Amino acid sequence: MLVTQHACYGNNKNGVITLIYLMKIIFWLSIFLIFWANIGYPASMIFLDKIIKKTNEKLTDYEPTVTVMVVAHNEEGVIADKLMNLLQLDYPKDKFNILVTSDNSTDRTNEIVNEFVLKYQQIYLYQVEKRQGKTNAQNEASKLVKSEILVMTDANAMLKHDAINELVSSFTNNVAYVTGKLDYINQNESLTSKSESTYWDLDTRIRDIESRFQTITAGNGAIYAVRTEDYVDFDPIMSHDSAMPLYFNLLGKRAVANHKAIAYEKAGENDGDEFKRKIRMARITLHFILPSIKILNVFKYKWFTYFYLGHRTVRYLLWFNHIILFIASVVLMSENSHYWLPCVGQLIIYLIASMKYLFSIDIKIINFIAYYCMTVTAQLIGVLKTILGRNKPFWEKAESTR
Repeated sequence: MLVTQHACYGNNKNGVITLIYLMKIIFWLSIFLIFWANIGYPASMIFLDKIIKKTNEKLTDYEPTVTVMVVAHNEEGVIADKLMNLLQLDYPKDKFNILVTSDNSTDRTNEIVNEFVLKYQQIYLYQVEKRQGKTNAQNEASKLVKSEILVMTDANAMLKHDAINELVSSFTNNVAYVTGKLDYINQNESLTSKSESTYWDLDTRIRDIESRFQTITAGNGAIYAVRTEDYVDFDPIMSHDSAMPLYFNLLGKRAVANHKAIAYEKAGENDGDEFKRKIRMARITLHFILPSIKILNVFKYKWFTYFYLGHRTVRYLLWFNHIILFIASVVLMSENSHYWLPCVGQLIIYLIASMKYLFSIDIKIINFIAYYCMTVTAQLIGVLKTILGRNKPFWEKAESTR
């Protein structure tokens, strides 16, 4: 009997030791992945750019036919300005037309567009009968496009005069997708727009480096272009800026960035609008953590493997890594009191973020912490909505971005 009790005690002790060892691995792995997503990967890209100089090839005399598609749902407040902006672009008027795709608009959007259709032969209106979101509207309207290049842009994004010229100049051999650059015109208007602009500036720099080395991992929904022959229908729940670069890369084609093709837009000026936008963006989080095992084939995809894992996979896992870091810290506190530091540290960070939103504190480091917490929380909510089947392919626009 004594031997049996001793054996049980030994087995339990070994089990506890194994659990502690496993928790330590999880603890340090989660710390590393959080570090890599926020600091390690961006730093590695900047370092690579310093030691290896690369540039993107451009075409100087390429003027293909172009269709500029604008998907609009109840955009009566901005659609007239958008169309005037497009009509004033530098691109040869006989080589581009404008296709407004109205996603079942119920305000004056269609009426306003039809007024332009009567005045300008290069403007067309396509009306989606049943609202199913931006991607579905693009899928439907793309069947009407006969031009060589299809440019997509948002109704509230105003293009720089040479934006189309810059986009098409990047369609060198094997390039299927080109994204432009989004500049926020109100980056100093509010704490929220300041934080979004700071994040976006860094991410834009990383995309530029990825593009010059080989290919980008995601684009920008405000301004991008594809070869019409390469366009394929995507699931309406997906967004082109995430799905297209991945799709083309897995086909062995390139997706590049030309940040001289500029769109101007307002960032969300209040936390509610920005939070809703991030939740909407996070609806694809689970799908894009590792959408295809083929991505791991570094011999075939080269830099793209490194770029995707560093820029997408670990970023889409932030919500998960913060949860398991907290759990591992709590479990390990009984083994070593030092593990209370990361546990309490996370609680302090969340408290600081809450104080920023409660008291509108305008201190740079606090703004950064609060913005980061909002991003991770939005990821978690997006994941939960996916699991519960509550994601929708459409959303209500943020009025502060108009």
